[in-house]
This record gives sequence, C-alpha cells and structure tokens, in this order.
Amino acid sequence: MGTNGTTCSGTMKATSNGVFQGDDPLHYALPLLILQICIVLLLTRVLAFLLRPLRQPRVIAEIVGGILLGPSALGKSSKFLNTVFPAKSLTVLDTLANLGLIFFLFLVGLELDPKSLKRTGKKALSIALAGITLPFILGIGTSFVLRSSIADGVSKAPFLVFMGVALSITAFPVLARILAEIKLLTTDIGKIALSAAAVNDVAAWILLALAVALSGDGNSPLTSLWVFLAGCGFVLFCIYAVQPGIKWIAKRCPEGEPVKEQYVCYTLGIVLAASFVTDLIGIHALFGAFVIGVIFPKEGNFANSLVEKVEDLVSGLFLPLYFVSSGLKTDVATIQGAQSWGLLVLVIFTACFGKIVGTVGVSLYCKVPLDQSLALGFLMNTKGLVELIVLNIGKDRGVLNDQVFAIMVLMAIFTTFMTTPLVLAVYKPGKSITKGNFKNQTVEETNQSNKPLRLMFCFHSIMNIPTIVNLIEASRGTNRKESLSVYAMHLMELSERSSAILMAHKVRKNGLPFWNKDKPGTSSSDMVVVAFEAFRRLSRVSVRPMTAISAISTIHEDICRSAERKSVGMVILPFHKHVRLDRTWETTRNDYRSINKKVMDESPCSVAILVDRGLGGTTRVASSDFSLAITVLFFGGNDDREALAFAVRMAEHPGITLTVVRFIPSEEFKPENVKLEITEDQAGSCSGETRLTDIETITELKAKIKEQDTSRSDSDSVSQIVYEERIVKCHEEVCEAIKEYSRSNLFLVGKSPDGSVASGLNVLRSDTPELGPVGNLLTSSESVSMVASVLVVQQYVARCDSHVVGVLKSVTEEESPVKDTESP
Repeated sequence: MGTNGTTCSGTMKATSNGVFQGDDPLHYALPLLILQICIVLLLTRVLAFLLRPLRQPRVIAEIVGGILLGPSALGKSSKFLNTVFPAKSLTVLDTLANLGLIFFLFLVGLELDPKSLKRTGKKALSIALAGITLPFILGIGTSFVLRSSIADGVSKAPFLVFMGVALSITAFPVLARILAEIKLLTTDIGKIALSAAAVNDVAAWILLALAVALSGDGNSPLTSLWVFLAGCGFVLFCIYAVQPGIKWIAKRCPEGEPVKEQYVCYTLGIVLAASFVTDLIGIHALFGAFVIGVIFPKEGNFANSLVEKVEDLVSGLFLPLYFVSSGLKTDVATIQGAQSWGLLVLVIFTACFGKIVGTVGVSLYCKVPLDQSLALGFLMNTKGLVELIVLNIGKDRGVLNDQVFAIMVLMAIFTTFMTTPLVLAVYKPGKSITKGNFKNQTVEETNQSNKPLRLMFCFHSIMNIPTIVNLIEASRGTNRKESLSVYAMHLMELSERSSAILMAHKVRKNGLPFWNKDKPGTSSSDMVVVAFEAFRRLSRVSVRPMTAISAISTIHEDICRSAERKSVGMVILPFHKHVRLDRTWETTRNDYRSINKKVMDESPCSVAILVDRGLGGTTRVASSDFSLAITVLFFGGNDDREALAFAVRMAEHPGITLTVVRFIPSEEFKPENVKLEITEDQAGSCSGETRLTDIETITELKAKIKEQDTSRSDSDSVSQIVYEERIVKCHEEVCEAIKEYSRSNLFLVGKSPDGSVASGLNVLRSDTPELGPVGNLLTSSESVSMVASVLVVQQYVARCDSHVVGVLKSVTEEESPVKDTESP
C-alpha cells in the first residue's frame, strides 16, 4: 500500500496489547495516530498563541507547524521521523487528513452563496478579474523559468496551469477571517474584497479542475477531455437532481427547532458519495464535497446547524493533520544555492506584483481611493488552505517536484503573513475622524441645538428587539420637526471558529453596508431587518441596522468607532442580566458586562444601560395605543441632567407621562458612613458650576411645565410633565419616596449623581457598579422592590474638563468597587 509515492514496508495492526505484554504502542496504527494528533494539536495551538499578537490567522500557525514537524526541522532527525511519523503510518494519516479535508471543503462550499455572485457589482467583478488574469499570466511566465531550471522533465501543459492557478488564488476563508480580525468586515472595502474573493475562488476551482483533468496519467488528450466533460456532467446532475432533494430536507428543518439526526446523516452521506464519484471520474474527491456545499440552500436553520455540528471536529482535529501531511512533503533544505533562492524571490515577487498591481490598477480606475486600493491589493494577495490543496494535488500528480513545492509553500506563507501588517499600515479607516468634528455628543447638547437626535441601540439577539422598538417609539418626539435617527447595531462574537465566511454572509444580508432590503428570508438575521424596516415605514424614524463582528475583548472598539463616525448622541446598551419568569435575575453572559464597562470608559458620547424588565410588553404596540409612565429621579450632576434631557424628549410623545422627582436634603440630613473618592485632576470648582447648571436646568423644566399647563386647554394631545420636590432627612426617606412610584414603566437615573442625598444611597452589595448607586438601588436592593425597567445614563464629558466623579465606598467595605469600574 502506498501514499504520495511512499511504499510502506509492511502493514500495521490497529491496536496493541499494551506495554506490560511486551508491545510497543508506537508500532500499532491507532496509538501512533493518537500520538501524532496530540503532537500536531499541541504544536499548532502554541504557534497560534505566539502569533496572535501579530494578528496572524491560524492557518499560518498550522502551515508552519506542519513544516516544523517535517524534514525541514524536527524531521531532520531520522529517529524522530521514524518513531513518530514512520513511512508505514502515512497512509492512515493521509487518509484521515483527506477525510477531514473533504468535510472542510463541504463547509467552504456551504458558506459560498452563488446568488451573491449574481449580485456582485461591476467594481468588485472588475477587481476580481484583474486579480485573476494578471497573476495567472505571470504564473505561466514564471513556469517557463522554473521548467528550464529546476523543474525540467515535468509535463508542460499541467505545470503551466498549476503555476497559474497557484499564483492567482485568493484564500476566501482566510481573507474573511483577516477582515474580521482587523475590523474591516462590515466596511465598504470589506464588501469589495469579499465579493472579489468569492468570484476569484470560484474561478480558481474551475481552473484547478481543468489542471487536474490535464494532469492525468493517460497519454491521449481525449482522456483529459472525457474527465473534464464528466466533471461538468456531475455538476449539472448535482444542480438538477441532488439540489431539489437537499432543499426538501432543508424545508423540514424550521427555524428554532433542532435538526433531526437522520437529516444530518443523510447530508454527510451525500457529501461522501459525491466525493467518491468525482474521485471515480478522476478529478479529485474534494471537488464533489465542494460542489455539494455550493448548491446547498443557504437560507434557514439547516445550513447553520450543519456548520455548528461539523466544523469544530473538522477544523479543530482533522484539518491540522492535512497541514502536517503537507509539511512532511515540504523540505526547505532542497532550496540550495543562489539559483534556488533567487527563484524563490522571483516567485514571491511575481505573486505579489501580479495580485497587488492588477488589483490596485483596476481599483484606481474604478475611482477607489489610493489607500483603499492598496489595502485591496494586499488583501487579495492572501493565500491559505486552498493554495496548499492546489500544491499538494500538483505534487501527488507528479506535476511539482520537491524543490518547486517547497518554494511555493514558502511563497504562500510569506504572502499571507504580510497581509495584516501591510493593510493596517496603509489603510486606517478611523484616521479621518477627529473628535473636534464630532458635535452634539450628548442628548442635552442636541436638545439645546435643536438638531436631529441620533441614537445607537446595541443588541445581542432578537430577544432584545421588542424592547428596543418600544424605546425608539418613546424617543421619537412626535412634536419635533427634527427627525430621530437610530442605528441598531447587532453585536456578533468572532469566535475561534473558522466560519467567518458564514458571518460575512449574515452581514451581507442585515448589516451595514450589506443590508439587502429586497429579499428578506426567515432567518433570525432577516427577522431583525423586517422588524426595523416595518417600524421605519410606520413612523418618521430612520432605523439603520448595523452589525459588529469582533472578538468579545475588542467589540467595544467597534461600538465606539461607529458612534463617533455616525455622530451619535447616546449609545444604549443592554444589561448583562435578564429577568426570569419568577422575576429573579439570571446572567445572560458575563462578557456582556465587560463590553458595557469598556464602552462607558471609552465612548465618545453619552452611554446608557437598559435594565429591561419587559418594557412595553413582548411585542410592539401601535403608536395610538402606546403609553408609558416614566419617572426621573433627580439628585443633581451631569449624568442626572442627561437622564432628564432624554426623558423630556420622550415626554413629547402623546402617550407618555413624565414625573420628575428632585430630592433635596433637609438641614438635619444625616448621610450614611460613606466617603467620596475623587480623582486628583478632577477636583476643583466644577462642583459649584454643576450645581448652578442643575438649577438652570430645573428652572427651564419649570418654565416648560408652565407653558404646558397654559396650552393644555387648547390641545389634549400635549403630553404631561409633573415636577415634584422631596425634602428628605435620611436614606430611608429616599427609599420610601421611590416606592411611591413603583407603578412606573421606566425609571431614568444618572450613573453618578451628585450631592449629599446620593452619597447616602450606597448599596453594600454592589456587584454592578456600572449602574451607579441609584441604578443598583432600583435593581438589586431589597429595600426598594421594583418591577419597572431602568435606564442608567452616563453623560459624556470631555477629559480636559471632566466633572467630579464620585465613587461611593462604605467605610466597612474592605474591597473597593473602583477596581470593578476600570477596564480590565
């Protein structure tokens, strides 16, 4: 039995009897395979961890790890090679690696949407064609140089095509991952790059099928023609015979219900059967799996479920074996002498020149800015797994010798490694945004300037949508000439999974700038679009869905950057806990709390956290039936004024009743045993200025109420604002006063209220300091039992003239909550 040209000296039994009975487990197939897998996983994960600061995709670590285990490094030791990777074990290793690769190529095809290729714009299509044509021509030219020097004797036509394909490929999966890592996935340049790469990927697979057909062992040209025609017939059979059956299965897997195990087995069986047919034809088993993935219906729950069930095992366990299988064939030591190293430089230069110059030239012709054109050129030069597949097929077919194979693998590593740093160097999307140009960074400033209010609502799932829509309805200010603009940002985690393409497909449907309004489907992503689009048409509010796809640790950067770019007055975030049916709190995810804290620390505008207890019910009601009772607890300070400004805007809605309660300490007021910590650079005369501003705000509110009372007799549609003052002697009286407003639907409070009354509201159990003392009192304190939702507001204050920030701390409390309020 042989594999890749290696003849096994003997067969291996599957399992051993153990060392106590005199057997060496490394002489048996199963224990040896387990050891190989463990070594591969350990090495590739360590390399991925080391390369993470350089923001390199995991494929780089896997390729390098495979090379290190091969004859280029550790494999130089014949003892290591014969012990861990003996020749007679390679058949099992290669078989398992190719089996994993079959399913991975099915996932790649599953994540490619043929319909999106039809919608590809002329700009992306032109860039894709230029990114294929010029490198393919230069690859053919390079093949003549290589064939005349180090590749003499190989078949001419297959070698020309293989070299052209190898230099013209853009790794679509790797590109999507890089775009997401450097936060360009949801930008215009990301849209162009993904669309062009999708076209490039399909063209590359067609060219590769042609190359494989030409590289057969048959002497007659008719053999290659029959192989190619049989491959075309197989594709047509899959489209017209197999696809209807798969669609029938997909329709029987409705959204929100688990996919039956038999449907998953049927699908995986179809993938294996298609791989067998293409291998029988003489193309390659990978093509069958890829074609089934491409024709697979992308809408609905079935495709997502298949990815979740198959991807972790395939990408995490089986796929690294393919890189090792490739690394065992890669011997860098074969590149010897000035000629070989010169040819390596020539291949790298040709690959980079063809992709970058071709892409940049056409991009500039399409009037893409220079920095974006350069970034596109570097992005389209990304290589990866598909490149290795092409090279391995070429080597297995005898088209590429050891030296050419090693040169091409090093070229793939170099071009992919340089992508991220070069793109970050030439293209900085946030460099044109300056905080000096960003005005109306608070709701209070927006109200004073009579400018349209812009809000950004962030949500994690469709469960947040009804509350968001009701809060938008309350915020739209029906008596205003100025419109309300809302950006609804869906926060999606970029996990370690490799299915970034599937996320890109979701973004293409419901996120900026890929929002497709014309063809809504039934998935949760489409439901988000339908909900906001329906609300936009029924009201005067402009709602624009957006999507942020990032790691949890950096997604706050997307929120802050988008808020600054859109000149948002306030960002509203969901609380990291939700209410259960028994009215107790349950943590949705602790990572969401970290996001909220970081946004509050770094946001360029005001921020609010919405503690939802079913605001407005589970569904949105008509505007004519919309009613809310809102209460503002006003103690003083910047945050309280911002909460009041937002509430006054809401009170313009005819269905909203606003009650403003101002707490004033009596002369005998006795604060609790608390002390106020103030940062050194923030102490000064700001406290006096804040009190004066508070008095001016209350005076304006009283004038507004007086005007409202005057006009109430003329129009019954004018909303009602009630102002009350409560003089309190102690903390208990504050709690008792708050209880009187327990029938409110929504409380608006400031995160850091000022004054002696607020200083007595410190809650000993402060596990959520981001809500502030009043927010914690309303949500977690047993002294005030509430069922209303709470909106905790933090006003944006420039660092240069920040107001006094008080951090409440109990004298008896050993652990300071200051640590909790800092970004980790």
